Amino acid sequence: MERRAKKENYVIGPDGSPLTVADLPSPDTKRWVIRRKAEVVAAVRGGLLSLDEACDRYRLTVEEFLSWQRSIDRHGLAGLRTTRIQHYRQ
Repeated sequence: MERRAKKENYVIGPDGSPLTVADLPSPDTKRWVIRRKAEVVAAVRGGLLSLDEACDRYRLTVEEFLSWQRSIDRHGLAGLRTTRIQHYRQ
């Protein structure tokens, strides 16, 4: 009997490369730079994580995640840049 390698699920990340769960930011992430936010949004949009899983994993509110998604939709990755107020989780 032939063994098949387990196919790993992935989505296309914000930079165009494959993104797996292992490539996602650490659940302990405190500093949310543009790339990390965009990776989480891509993971949810692509079905790698559900919205609830992402919010639980990263201790985000649904509103916070949806604001990232809206920013990308309206302004691209630059929309994720924090300009006036830098928000760090404590």
